[in-house]
Amino acid sequence: MPADVIVAGDAGNGVVVRLADYGSAVDAKALVYLLNAYASDPAGGGEPLSDFAQSNLVSEMAKRPQCFSVLAWDGDQPVGLVNCIEGFSTFACMPLVNVHDVAVLSNYRGKGVGGQLLLEAEQHARARGACKLTLEVLSGNLSARRLYEKLGFADYQLDPTMGTACFMQKWLKA
Repeated sequence: MPADVIVAGDAGNGVVVRLADYGSAVDAKALVYLLNAYASDPAGGGEPLSDFAQSNLVSEMAKRPQCFSVLAWDGDQPVGLVNCIEGFSTFACMPLVNVHDVAVLSNYRGKGVGGQLLLEAEQHARARGACKLTLEVLSGNLSARRLYEKLGFADYQLDPTMGTACFMQKWLKA
């Protein structure tokens, strides 16, 4: 496992960014806490996770070797999370990693935590041999979009005359 990444936090305190251990009760609790905070935020839909999701999320992710998560800690306080899921690029015939969730507690936003989480996720994606990172962002989440663009993300397109990709969904179960 790569060494922890250290970023500057408030008042000179360090924030530690590291790969989550799904087998750790502390990491599991932090992951659910942070994802629930994100889900409850307007950018995450404004609704807390269901009791089912809160109770089963980490154990279900642990069953899937294509999943990994990165956590940010300020001392014993979890402050940020990135959940990633490996997929496959048929055009490149290589793995890709989708950054599925990016969550930073509101009082830590704008302090570099999100960027460090994504850089750590990128390091793990590269270690898996991934050809690219993907993510989706709501059009109104301008601060997140600025961060992603600063880190090298751009709208997906193959041929500029065909435009950029749209992220669409169709619910199969509610």
